[in-house]
Amino acid sequence: MIKFKSLNQSKHFLKILKKKRINNKYFTIYFDKNYKNALNKYLNISFVMKKSVGNAVKRNKIKRKLKYAVQKILKEKRIIDQNYTYVIFGKNNVYKDKFSLILNEVNETFKKIKEWKTKNEIN
Repeated sequence: MIKFKSLNQSKHFLKILKKKRINNKYFTIYFDKNYKNALNKYLNISFVMKKSVGNAVKRNKIKRKLKYAVQKILKEKRIIDQNYTYVIFGKNNVYKDKFSLILNEVNETFKKIKEWKTKNEIN
């Protein structure tokens, strides 16, 4: 199983936040090629919540739901590219809605990212 590695320096976050972004009802995802040329043991992904979303319990539940959705997609479908770094900003709707809807939205978003990468690699 592939392990997650979170970004831990603000300069890396700032670099990613200036790159490509996809926004939807449940989260906003920023992505770019890896800042390091490391081996593909880890998936560079960070789950971030704004303090205005709710208390710590609510924010952590939203992060857990999003993490589990990404893990499930990684295990089953392998559509997430490990050569990219992702930053996911969760939204309040994740807390309210069912996991199946969130999983479907995460799946569709990573398919869009894959299509975007293949389109831009050709050009």
